[in-house]
Amino acid sequence: MDSLKAKTYDDRIKVGITHGDINGIGYEVIIKALEDIRMLELFTPIIYGHSRVASFHKKNVNAGEFNFNLVKDASQANPKRVNIINCTEQDLKIDLGTSTAIAGEAALLALDMAMSDLKSGLIDVLVTAPINKQNIQSDEFGFPGHTEYLSSHFNNQEPLMLMVWNKLRVGTVTGHIPLAAVPSRISVELIRKKIQILNQSLMKDFGVGKPKIAVLGLNPHAGDGGLLGQDENDILTPAIEKSRKEDDILVYGPFPADGFFGASVWKKYDAVLAMYHDQGLAPFKCLAFDGGVNFTAGLPIVRTSPAHGTAYEIAGKNEASEEPFRQAIYLAIDVIRNRRLQEELLSNPLKIGNLQNT
Repeated sequence: MDSLKAKTYDDRIKVGITHGDINGIGYEVIIKALEDIRMLELFTPIIYGHSRVASFHKKNVNAGEFNFNLVKDASQANPKRVNIINCTEQDLKIDLGTSTAIAGEAALLALDMAMSDLKSGLIDVLVTAPINKQNIQSDEFGFPGHTEYLSSHFNNQEPLMLMVWNKLRVGTVTGHIPLAAVPSRISVELIRKKIQILNQSLMKDFGVGKPKIAVLGLNPHAGDGGLLGQDENDILTPAIEKSRKEDDILVYGPFPADGFFGASVWKKYDAVLAMYHDQGLAPFKCLAFDGGVNFTAGLPIVRTSPAHGTAYEIAGKNEASEEPFRQAIYLAIDVIRNRRLQEELLSNPLKIGNLQNT
């Protein structure tokens, strides 16, 4: 990516990486993505995981020349190496392609340690390998996914799950909830809030000056004038109008989801807001192929993840593509740089004028 330039070792961005489910493809895509030594010119990687588990997966993908640098904590990270922190000294049993309690516990240990370091400034951004949302459940983790877990660390601040692939950006009003619960969760206030978060993220995180946002309808054919449901008339349209008139946001819709993606209307907008998980993610994953990234917008920290799961069915077969994970790293770096630039411009108004005159 053109925006990623090598920096000095002292100011290089520190990317924290959680290993996710040890029985999935997490380590495989991490190793494959970081095996290219040119990646180390862009950032300092710090993996929160387990060195012996990492060594097992390294052999599994035949990465003979690849090595980890074991450190006790993030402050010891070597900018010239791929660093790894042992989140536990206990041996971890690996059962490739299987959901186990041990894997869930190991995933949570890594996530908790990385989150602590992220909040304290020892790492700059967080990139998470996929977890299993069932085996990670415990007294400490009662969330349906990463997004909700991250929100809990910031006073349950409203987050937005945003899927990103090049210029395609798809957010969702509701997240990991049953489809039957979606209509009761949809409200004018919630939709308006999500539009605000999306608009702010597009400007702050992606550098879009005056974003254009499309909103999808809840019902087939966006309600067809009320024939197929009143949600569009009673909730979605009022939310869109309030966002446009009172918040000064360029937002349009509601659009029927099928024709919107089928006719490539999404290309006219900077982002799309879907009402529920599969409405947005199903077409996104069809279009994004191997490069989709999940970005948690609306929070003070930067977290990305590849837009795929643990992929148990191919775990250990050396078949997983590392491209989504690589793109997740690139996006995290781009976002933190955009945020820092915004902060610098706000603190130095004269620089804005200089940039406008160049």
